[in-house]
Amino acid sequence: MRPYSIGGVILIVLGVIALMVRSVTYFTTETVVGPLGFFAWDVERPQTIFISPLAGLVAIGVGVMLVLMDRRRRIV
Repeated sequence: MRPYSIGGVILIVLGVIALMVRSVTYFTTETVVGPLGFFAWDVERPQTIFISPLAGLVAIGVGVMLVLMDRRRRIV
């Protein structure tokens, strides 16, 4: 496979994953100091990243274009 085909297939796979998974949640740990200052504890707070379906569609479209562009170049 040529580099354009490999990149295109990777983009298609990532686009399909982006369409299936709507958001990714991960937790960050922060140290919080109490009101008097001599107590401290760790707090885990969730952070969420939302993935737009448009990003998945664009990735699939660009991936298909890269795969087709590489085949067109090979035929000529």
